[in-house]
Amino acid sequence: MSALHNFSDTAELHSVRDWLRFAVSAFGESKLTFGHGSASAYDEAVYLILHTLHLPLDTLEPFLDARLTAQEKSALLALLKRRVEHKVPAAYLTHEAWLGEFNFYVDERVIVPRSFIAELLRERLYPWVAEAGNTTAVLDMCTGSGCLAILAAHAFPNAMVDAVDLSADALQVAQRNVADYELSERVHLLQSDLFSELNGRQYDIIISNPPYVDAPSVAALPAEYLHEPQLALGSGTDGLDATREILKQAAAHLTPHGILIVEIGHNRDALEAAYPDLPFTWLEVSAGDEFVFLLHRNDLV
Repeated sequence: MSALHNFSDTAELHSVRDWLRFAVSAFGESKLTFGHGSASAYDEAVYLILHTLHLPLDTLEPFLDARLTAQEKSALLALLKRRVEHKVPAAYLTHEAWLGEFNFYVDERVIVPRSFIAELLRERLYPWVAEAGNTTAVLDMCTGSGCLAILAAHAFPNAMVDAVDLSADALQVAQRNVADYELSERVHLLQSDLFSELNGRQYDIIISNPPYVDAPSVAALPAEYLHEPQLALGSGTDGLDATREILKQAAAHLTPHGILIVEIGHNRDALEAAYPDLPFTWLEVSAGDEFVFLLHRNDLV
């Protein structure tokens, strides 16, 4: 009997423990792909159940034997069915995504936030930025949901932050998140094809998590990723089209001591082969030192 068929027979599921076991089984049997906030079927089942029941996301044990009401069962069943039958990422089901302690609204108009740059902003880009208070202008290129722009505004309290995206739909989501964090006076949203509408503006820091998936990888993406806007995923045959344009134009938009920080996925070898003379500094994040590079303005001139 498949997990899909089992959705029609959940009458014996009464407690949180029952639904957790059922969800993990259904996720495993349906061979779901994780990577939009959870690393495993168990982690995602816990998250979806606690979220649906309006329970603290970090507290499972006290509620395991609590029995669900009929309304709670109905809501949870509908959500789990969408996850399994349509392979919808959990973040789109709950309309929230987390980067550390920060929570953002998301829907299918934006890619689900998962940038390693968020880890670096937690430390205010130290030691590459010695005094966070001296940073007055930051650009978040390809902002999507606005998450990195918001994190940058918190990391650099004296900075004005420009958040740029080509997608008007994405900027609507970003506007909601900026308003939720009460940062509308400091985070400015601009629709632009990369630097095209920035008109000579200069920044102490440019950060970017641009599209970087190469064509073969786009073609092989699991179903979950196909719910995300394709504009935010693929970037030419080798995944570097957007990054090339950023490298070409960034120097003109950096202050004399400015820095550029870009996330490029698994493209380090291809990037270094394409730019053998650029002195990339590869920054250490939780997944290693192959995903985010730093360049100073003088490196780019």
